[in-house]
Amino acid sequence: MRRLTVLLVLVFLLAGCGKNAFESEVETEQVAVKLARDTAQAGYGLITAAELKAMLDEKKPVLLVDAMPYEDSYKKQHVPGAVQFTFPVEDMPEWDDAENAKTDKKGPEDYVKLLGEDRSKLIVTYCGFTKCGRSHNAAVWAKKLGYTNVTRFPGGIFAWMGAGYPVEGE
Repeated sequence: MRRLTVLLVLVFLLAGCGKNAFESEVETEQVAVKLARDTAQAGYGLITAAELKAMLDEKKPVLLVDAMPYEDSYKKQHVPGAVQFTFPVEDMPEWDDAENAKTDKKGPEDYVKLLGEDRSKLIVTYCGFTKCGRSHNAAVWAKKLGYTNVTRFPGGIFAWMGAGYPVEGE
């Protein structure tokens, strides 16, 4: 009888209004594994909101790149001191100069201009949240363009605000 009760409780929990109680963990796992694989493949580092905040509070030299769109995001709120350069959400294995010319998007030379000549300075990229790929693209392209000290803040502006840290806007 006890086994039947435990089994019924387990079935009820798993059924939970048509949704598996553990589904969110499946999505979390998928995001975490993608993050780990992207990081390993691209060769950049990772940093948490608390680590970035401490670095900024200590006034350590860092170029912080917000990879979100200017009008929709950066202009409204960004980590204090960040500069902006928009990257797409989808993986960006190539920088399509012909497409950029048609749409007035910036090219790799514009990104190098933003990042500067010191290829060994610390560059931290971020976007909205861990699942967003913009900060990954920003980090990948910094590495491809020869920058050696690149780190990604995957939690992005949502983790920053979730930690209660201040934001700036224009």
